[in-house]
Amino acid sequence: MWRGGGEDLGAFYPIRPECKADTPKTRFKSRAGKTLSARRWHAAFSEDGHLDIAKVLRRIQRGGVHPSIKGLVWEFLLGCYDPSSTFEERNQLRRFRREKYGTLKAKCQELVPILGSGKFLMTPVIADDGQPIQDSGKDEDIQGVVWHVKTMVSDRKVLQWMLTLHQIGLDVNRTDRALEFYENETNQARLWDVLAVYSWMDDEISYVQGMNDICSPMIILLENEADAFWCFERTMRRLRENFRCSTSSIGVQTQLSTLSQIIRTIDPKLHQHLEDLDGGEYLFAFRMLMVLFRREFSFVDALYLWELMWAMEYNPNIFATYEEPEKSTATAPELNDKHLKQCGKFERKYVKTGSTEEHSALAVFVVASVLETKNKQLLRDAKGLDDVVQILGNITGNLDAKKACKEALKIHDKYLRRAKK
Repeated sequence: MWRGGGEDLGAFYPIRPECKADTPKTRFKSRAGKTLSARRWHAAFSEDGHLDIAKVLRRIQRGGVHPSIKGLVWEFLLGCYDPSSTFEERNQLRRFRREKYGTLKAKCQELVPILGSGKFLMTPVIADDGQPIQDSGKDEDIQGVVWHVKTMVSDRKVLQWMLTLHQIGLDVNRTDRALEFYENETNQARLWDVLAVYSWMDDEISYVQGMNDICSPMIILLENEADAFWCFERTMRRLRENFRCSTSSIGVQTQLSTLSQIIRTIDPKLHQHLEDLDGGEYLFAFRMLMVLFRREFSFVDALYLWELMWAMEYNPNIFATYEEPEKSTATAPELNDKHLKQCGKFERKYVKTGSTEEHSALAVFVVASVLETKNKQLLRDAKGLDDVVQILGNITGNLDAKKACKEALKIHDKYLRRAKK
């Protein structure tokens, strides 16, 4: 894991000196007695490796995770590992996954040998019709390692995948550029490799701009590339529908519709005002939901927000569901009182109420909490959609992650009560 020294969070994620003035200030601070520390994390495991996940969730919900163990904790929050498994069972699973990633990457390398070379592509190697672009290797940095297409590519999956590679490279080159970590081209190439392999594996969604912002923290937090890949893959299981786009709809449309319904229910006056401004579809909230507030928070605060949300949404059945997708969710163990204690605050409310409505992500309620904090200003100053965008744009770097989650839970309670009526 990439880490610095001391309690200064800047030591864990150093900012390039020339970028410090333009980088949002970090609000998150590691607090003794609240933040999940390395000592408390290790103490939460039994002798053979069973994790007391309920204790861990309580601590995370109080004060987040210390940077030195974030990657390890995230693997559990995202369902990579079952907390009831042993150390040996997890080691076996880790070895299996690393081999599986190696196989996927090797297949991609057969097609494009630059993968795994420490370099990455930012120029197309193939045209839309499958014809090779013979000057794609002119970039001196990649000359000699980039693969030249000799013949026309006719396999649809291969063609679609190859067409994404330079776009992934362009986005990787723009990702978290304020961080010293990405001054190293090898680290950029690791991000490109993971996104390229994921795009190959998930050929239905492939790669969509914004995935780079979701994947970047995993590359930084987890030293082993395969572990970072599977952590990202688990995150995408939650978020991939956000990235499903067609000519007639955008991926987050469902969540935006839910957001509209929530504001209409809890704050009809604000909803009507936004409707009058022709903003009733809430498209101004698109980016917040698409990349989970990466642009509205500092890097450190965004990670803090993510782990708070994942801890609050945690369900002990997540691992079984992820590991056995071919089985119906009906085979997952019932949530008895013991399992209920292992759920996060947000998830527990859904289970307790027995709500049959579609389970909305906590992120939607966090957006609602942001809108509510700007309620008066939106009603007073927003005369058009541009004003709405500007008002919400001004929150960048000024949001408090814990407060936003706390308010989101209150809005969730309020919404469920009013929706029942």
